[in-house]
Amino acid sequence: MKSGELQANYPLSDRELQVIDLVASGLKNEEISQRLDISKRTVDNHISNILTKTGTDNRVALVRWALQWGKVCLNDVNCCSLPNPNQAQL
Repeated sequence: MKSGELQANYPLSDRELQVIDLVASGLKNEEISQRLDISKRTVDNHISNILTKTGTDNRVALVRWALQWGKVCLNDVNCCSLPNPNQAQL
């Protein structure tokens, strides 16, 4: 199964997209937990779920997948709009 084939069957949550963005920024799980004000264990679980949903094996493969599918924006390259948790739901 190719990376990304699971995307349609198991969509990523807004929180998972936030975690991917922070992983792509180079943050460690502990730093992500502090940034999102959640436990490191929760971040670990999010990343495990994300790797399963995307069919990737590690963080590097996940970032490559995210770039390929337009899920992250790095240095103004491959920019996309990600959910803003502080923005009110309409």
